[in-house]
Amino acid sequence: MRMYPACEFIAQRSVRDSFHELARVAALITTVALILSGSAKAQVNVVTYHNDNARTGVNANEMLLTPSNVNKNNFGKLFTQDVDGIVVGQPLYLSNVSIPGSGMHNVVYVATQHDTVYAFDADDNKGIVNAQPLWQVSFINPAAGITTVPGTVQKCTGVTAFTELGIVSTPVINLNTIDPNASTLYVIAKTEENGTFVHRLHALDVATGQEKFNGPVVLKATFKTNTGSVATFKDLYQMNRPGLLLANGTIYAGFGSNGCNDGNQGWVLAYDALTLQQVGVFDTSPVKGLSSIWQSGAGLTADSTGNIYAETGEGKFDADMGGQDFGSSVLKLTQMPSGLPLTDYFTPYNQATLSQMDLDLSSAGVLVLPDQPGGAHPHLAVATGKQGILYLLDRDNMGHYNPAGDTQIVQEVSPGAGGEVNGVPVYWNGKLYVYGGVSTIKAFSLNNGIFSTTPVVQSSALVGGGHPPTISAKGNANGILWVINGASLQAYSAGTLKLLYGAGQAGTRDALPTTTAHFATQTVANGKVYVATRQNLVVYGLFPALLTVAGNNQTATVNTALPAALKIKAVDPYSGQPFSGVTVTFSNGGKGGTFSTTTPVTDANGFASTVYTLPRIARTVTITASVPGFASAVLTETGTPAAPKWIVALQGNNQSATVTTQLPAALVVKVADQYSNGVPGITVNFNDGGAGGKLSPTSAITDSLGRATTLYTTSTKAALVTINAGALSLAILHMHETATAGPAAKLAAVSGDGQTAPPSTQLAQNLVVHVSDQYGNAVPNTSVVFSDGGAGGSFSAVPATSDTLGNASVAYTTPPSSGVYHISASVSGVAAKATFTATVP
Repeated sequence: MRMYPACEFIAQRSVRDSFHELARVAALITTVALILSGSAKAQVNVVTYHNDNARTGVNANEMLLTPSNVNKNNFGKLFTQDVDGIVVGQPLYLSNVSIPGSGMHNVVYVATQHDTVYAFDADDNKGIVNAQPLWQVSFINPAAGITTVPGTVQKCTGVTAFTELGIVSTPVINLNTIDPNASTLYVIAKTEENGTFVHRLHALDVATGQEKFNGPVVLKATFKTNTGSVATFKDLYQMNRPGLLLANGTIYAGFGSNGCNDGNQGWVLAYDALTLQQVGVFDTSPVKGLSSIWQSGAGLTADSTGNIYAETGEGKFDADMGGQDFGSSVLKLTQMPSGLPLTDYFTPYNQATLSQMDLDLSSAGVLVLPDQPGGAHPHLAVATGKQGILYLLDRDNMGHYNPAGDTQIVQEVSPGAGGEVNGVPVYWNGKLYVYGGVSTIKAFSLNNGIFSTTPVVQSSALVGGGHPPTISAKGNANGILWVINGASLQAYSAGTLKLLYGAGQAGTRDALPTTTAHFATQTVANGKVYVATRQNLVVYGLFPALLTVAGNNQTATVNTALPAALKIKAVDPYSGQPFSGVTVTFSNGGKGGTFSTTTPVTDANGFASTVYTLPRIARTVTITASVPGFASAVLTETGTPAAPKWIVALQGNNQSATVTTQLPAALVVKVADQYSNGVPGITVNFNDGGAGGKLSPTSAITDSLGRATTLYTTSTKAALVTINAGALSLAILHMHETATAGPAAKLAAVSGDGQTAPPSTQLAQNLVVHVSDQYGNAVPNTSVVFSDGGAGGSFSAVPATSDTLGNASVAYTTPPSSGVYHISASVSGVAAKATFTATVP
């Protein structure tokens, strides 16, 4: 560690104290809670890529955004600020920065490929001050021949989609916790200067954008190999894509290719954060070249003791044979007074194949996990890459290279993410969240220092586009996973990975005005989400809200006014301040109720109210209070029926059933008020006027719809039956049912027996039989077969059919010969027959 003269240390004491703290606590530079002056509301700062030096991607101090309010009704696009070029790096955020001439602001910082750094008000773009940048600085001067590097010169635009090359990486802010205004933003800009290509490290005042510490400094580097040759940093071929890292009082910058392996090498350059003097250099492949550190923009990683971690791209690997080339490897560097040496590494067993097939590791960065006490490997890190395999590494013994397999490392989870991982996974609440290529988001649990081999939860939706996720939460609660899916910001419940919000759910309202750069990462801070695109900074957050103050969940009789007025308050969800003079529109969606006013105006305290008269229909009514651009308030009111007015039949009238059987359908009646609403809780009594049938039950209480139900079984008598339904003093309802005879069981002769007639002559009287059921009820429509046993007579009908009285009648013509003839009548299923005698003289 560099030693400072006592006088210099004293002069910069507050800054250097923050550096010592950074060396002890890895998470300090992430979401630092400051107490607002005169307020108890905590503010969060995001000062480095993926929120902290461990690159966990978590803001655990989010107090406003919750799974219950992040939805299309309450959350969406608030405003947009234009910028002059593609923003590749992640926006950074500082609370309570005093901007000279414009007062105190929460500030969001973005840097563009046009070599411009912007400071915007983080909360709105209203008014003369906030409608424009609070400040902006440009590092080009075309009149002097200083420009960004054109895409045609930098090359590989088909891969990067960059039209120019300027500032690529996420800057880093040294946060001064005592005085935020003394904080410093570090950024690396690349320029072309009259044919020469230059990288500069700038240290900017966060309040003004002015250079600090006699900056900027031009980046130059050489690296001496074991054989004595010297590798030189060549600006044209190098791209500073990984986010900057601030650790050990030092700025660390990773470099790699322009995207097409055009003469580049992987480099890590280290600069003292106060003097901007170079204090370390490491070249990942000083002999063979390549082995880029690009990491899809993910920053270099540091653990709590200040060790630095990076992943390399395809390239030659020969470290196992004493070489210095580290293609497709995970590196650990340690800052020393003498420089920045390699102190450990891991290289997958199939590194040659990975490099040959462009499946290298450097699509992702390293994530340092919290210490795992009591385990065999308390200090862990996760690496991954284009295959999506998760490599769980012991930071104290990373394993080097084993050509027989990766058995020397703590764990290897395959297929893991299921495709190429870009950036860094997220670690929160004992789970690692990751997706690869176009796939579902998966969460792997970490228990006793080992990951689950399969996801413990995953999304049903597919996510793609290579944008790293982040999580906002309040400690271990209210976790929300944020990700840019294609061209849409999305939010998922971190517990279930169910979709909470997608910008596309609101039509075009929340759409990004332009596409994002490859691997762009959102920033979540203090209730807002910041997404940088190729031309804009887009800010999402909670809409101004209408809050229900009084009158919700009331109950009253239909067609009457609710007891209490409906009262809402229009408030700013961030400051809690009311909005006065706002016209609020109340609506019940055409349900028929009326308001004393549908458009009240909020008063000085933000209140607006109306009296609601319920419609005539008894039901629950949803009332919406709305203002354009505000999150609506929804109230639920219930209308109950008026006094009972009459009884009406709903079901079961005019049925038929045979004697001693139940009617096919239940008898259902409704006790209704004057508006035909069913009245619940009324006892209805049923009877059949002494017809002898059975009602079950004889009394029934009306249900929630005012319905009372009974079943009726007919008596032994076939007849018309009147069922009476009565309640209170209401008019009795009469329902008419029919009990029909059962099947034929008896057959008896009625008339026509013992007649005499000449041959071939019709008897004077018809032969008549009676068909009845077992209870003596006449059975109509029954076929009766008459027969003289083949004696030669004839019948007028074969068969005859019983009439409504159960009688069947036929005329009989005697045979041509004299004699006494016996005639029988029979019915199918009835054993006994009716008999007649006819005599022919």
